[in-house]
Amino acid sequence: MSKTDEYIDQAERVLLHTYNRFPVVFDHGKGVCLYDIEGREYLDFCAGIAVFALGYGNEEYNNALKNQIDKLIHTSNLFYSVPATEAAKRLTQAAGMDRVFFTNSGAEAIEGAIKSARKYAFSKDGSTDHEIIAMNGSFHGRTMGALSVTGNSKYREPFYPMIGNIKYADYNDYESVEALVNDKTCAVIMETIQGEGGIRPADPSFIKKVRELCDRKDILLILDEIQCGMGRSGSMFAYQGYGVMPDIVTVAKAVGCGVPVGAFMMKQKVADSSLKPGDHGTTYGGNPLVTAAVCEVLRQFEDRKIIDNVKDVGEYMYKKLEEVRAGYDFITDHRGMGLIQGLEFDTSRAEPSKICARAVKNGLIIITAGSSVIRFIPPLTITKDDVDRMIGILKASL
Repeated sequence: MSKTDEYIDQAERVLLHTYNRFPVVFDHGKGVCLYDIEGREYLDFCAGIAVFALGYGNEEYNNALKNQIDKLIHTSNLFYSVPATEAAKRLTQAAGMDRVFFTNSGAEAIEGAIKSARKYAFSKDGSTDHEIIAMNGSFHGRTMGALSVTGNSKYREPFYPMIGNIKYADYNDYESVEALVNDKTCAVIMETIQGEGGIRPADPSFIKKVRELCDRKDILLILDEIQCGMGRSGSMFAYQGYGVMPDIVTVAKAVGCGVPVGAFMMKQKVADSSLKPGDHGTTYGGNPLVTAAVCEVLRQFEDRKIIDNVKDVGEYMYKKLEEVRAGYDFITDHRGMGLIQGLEFDTSRAEPSKICARAVKNGLIIITAGSSVIRFIPPLTITKDDVDRMIGILKASL
């Protein structure tokens, strides 16, 4: 039995089987590549599911964490800390928001956003029967609240009952949203670019009309930027590329580049009438270690002009994937922007999951988005040469 098989066999005996994992045991990473325990190299166009934006073996990032570990890792939110304060300042400025609450994950950020919206509505009229409009095809996380606003019944059904008063509109169909609005509607929640639902960007007219509707009715607009935020779209946050501003926004993944940290942010008007002491909390959220990581990530985004690279290389990757699309008639669509893109397949002729498995064997990490799309969400530091290499392995795998 090989070393790899040995570890996989051991893992399968002790880990809860909630993932169908690729048969690879990773040992370390460098730049935009990962290396398994046998020393084999893999070009990474997954980035830990859009997490490792700055690539692997980033010395300045690693040193920032090491330095913080030597100073202070955790104190609880009963006290202030310098990294949390600095991270809050940097992140709210980058997002155009006023207040932030740090969580441990994206799903927890969604939970906080839902609670904030319901408390905001409760503060207005004292009623507890407010409704939230979510989108079909969306994905917001695995906790009960996040599942409740996830517009895909296959994720929800085994865990009913969900939290109540959730309605589902069709993404990019404004009339379907407007038709669900009533006096009890307190929020509309959606991803600015649907990720798991197949890499579907919001149509500009759709997101702007929803924003105008929310303004007219005093409904909160919650935008989920957990996957598409932090520069991935070519703007620091995808909504900035549309010229709209949410009332509440959720982030995670690349905001910490590997440490477990997320956040929900809000405008001051929401903060004034929503969560108060005792309404929400977390033991680990926003501790000095993870917020030191957030500070370093935001510093590097600025100093290294990460977003400029996303725009440049993202445009190049779009062109190269368009060429791939044109060369295979079982590829039916190509969507996305920046460094979040997807190819859609006719699954009666080609199965994305099998193509991804073959790509991994060929030294390229790509993953699916739903059952019919392969997504490309690499580190934001990739080069055009990395794209060319990816395209070569992808074609061989196709």
